[in-house]
Amino acid sequence: MPAAAWATLAISALIILFAAVGLLRVILHLRHVRHTLGSVLGGVRVIAEETAPVPAALGSVNANLKPVRDFCESV
Repeated sequence: MPAAAWATLAISALIILFAAVGLLRVILHLRHVRHTLGSVLGGVRVIAEETAPVPAALGSVNANLKPVRDFCESV
C-alpha cells in the first residue's frame, strides 16, 4: 500500500476520533444541562404551589369574619 494511502487512513482516523470526542463532550454537557433544568423546574413548581391564590379558603374566611365586620360597623 502506498504511503499516501496510509497517510489518508491516519488522517481520516484522527478526524473521526476528534469528532467522536467532541460529540461525547456535547452529550455530557447536554446531560448536565438537562439535570440542572430538571432541578430548576422542580423549584419553580414549588414556588408556584406556594404562591397559588386561595379562592377556595377565602369564602370561609370571609364567612367567619362577618360577625367581626358587623360589630366594627355598628360601633
